[in-house]
Amino acid sequence: MSRKNDVNEDLCPECGSTHIVNDPDSGELICSGCGLVMKESTLNDGPEWRAFTPSEKNSRSRVGVPLSFAVHDKGLTTMIGRVGRDAFGRQIPLDTKLQMLRLRKWQIRSRVHSSVDRNLAQAMAELDRLSDKLHIPPSIKEKAAVIYRKALEKGLVRGRSISAITAASLYSACRMTQTPRTLREISNQSPISKKDIARCYRLMLRELEIQMPKPEAQLRVPKIAAMVGVGERTQQAAVELLREATRLRITAGKDPMGLAAAALYIACVTCDEKRTQKMIADAAGVTEVTIRNRYKGLKEALKLDL
Repeated sequence: MSRKNDVNEDLCPECGSTHIVNDPDSGELICSGCGLVMKESTLNDGPEWRAFTPSEKNSRSRVGVPLSFAVHDKGLTTMIGRVGRDAFGRQIPLDTKLQMLRLRKWQIRSRVHSSVDRNLAQAMAELDRLSDKLHIPPSIKEKAAVIYRKALEKGLVRGRSISAITAASLYSACRMTQTPRTLREISNQSPISKKDIARCYRLMLRELEIQMPKPEAQLRVPKIAAMVGVGERTQQAAVELLREATRLRITAGKDPMGLAAAALYIACVTCDEKRTQKMIADAAGVTEVTIRNRYKGLKEALKLDL
């Protein structure tokens, strides 16, 4: 039995009891006398954090959404929308509507009043488009935005394409977090060529002094396996092959995507999954010759009997 209308939370409407129980887990107000559910799905308007001292409470209190480096003003702006009615649903008078339109126009102009703001607005829009096309997680998108802001402060964007620096920042963030996105994939979704993005990427590595981790071929296996549709057991076998090859130090200086494709092909052979070299090569973005060369190298180094 439940009532969703507004009720007096201190008095039961059925039995008149004042013994009301507030269940925070289910969000219900229950009368302990007759068991009536007076209210359900109540909202907790308290803070989501805990504080034990006044200073801790002041440092943790906040209003609004968290800051985001992927927005050109970090999400601190105010938006004036195109609404023809007020909060009560009544029609707004014409003079008030015209005044709100003027306020909206000048508010939009004040958001991007400097060249840096206009640059960031264009770059963050391009970064949002690339991240959506490449299915980039929000955390990596934030890291790419921080890298772009550092490049802008360093003056690397001057005289260069904003789209090129944005794509290079996204590729740098993917490399830093070991996210399997190749330069070719980013250039396919960007209006800038692969050569120009690579040139901007090398410039940012040199000027910003970014230290990139060594690429691991094991992290490329799930992406290729998902595209060719192999099972989990085959993926684990390919990862084990690459771990053993890394331990023997035979993966240095080789393309991680080619190594991952060759290891996955060997795992498909050993696990009796019918996948051709061409299917795996197309999914990995490498040639069949690369897979055959890496296949021979892994087979000889690991002494596999296939």
